[in-house]
Amino acid sequence: MELTISIILGFMIIGAIYALHAKDLLSAVIAMGIVGYGLVICFLLLKAPDLAIVQIVVETITLVIMVAVVLDSTRKEVEIKLDRRTIINILTGFVVFAGLFYFFILAIQNLDPLGAHSLRMSEAYVEGAVEKTGSVNLVTGVLFDFRAYDTLGEAVILYTAALGVLTLLRIKGKK
Repeated sequence: MELTISIILGFMIIGAIYALHAKDLLSAVIAMGIVGYGLVICFLLLKAPDLAIVQIVVETITLVIMVAVVLDSTRKEVEIKLDRRTIINILTGFVVFAGLFYFFILAIQNLDPLGAHSLRMSEAYVEGAVEKTGSVNLVTGVLFDFRAYDTLGEAVILYTAALGVLTLLRIKGKK
């Protein structure tokens, strides 16, 4: 299995390097899709189907949107005019970034120190989970035994979002 994962990781690295050096945007987007779908295969080989489901749905939605944007975009470079409105937008972006960064610092201060474990709510899941679920992978056991309906609901939401995106793209394409 390690050899298989190493080969897939090699293809993912080659795809990422090709995406960086591709002359055509569509080729770069497809190469990035190779990286995402390679990750799906790695998740499946590592026995993490929950992560594979989420990754394949997110990768498909992202790939469809990016291909649609590339096909609808122009190949001409956009000229940026530095007028008053552009300057106000840039300053507003910096203010929003500074505010988010401030709240990020406040949130980090409330975290436990690095390496300290706090099992407040998850202690019931962790204790005896292998015996209760029969799964060696704790994450998979918890998601598919203790929280199966929640995981099913998340998958339904992701697939519904994918169908919505595909429907919107088909409506625009028919006009």
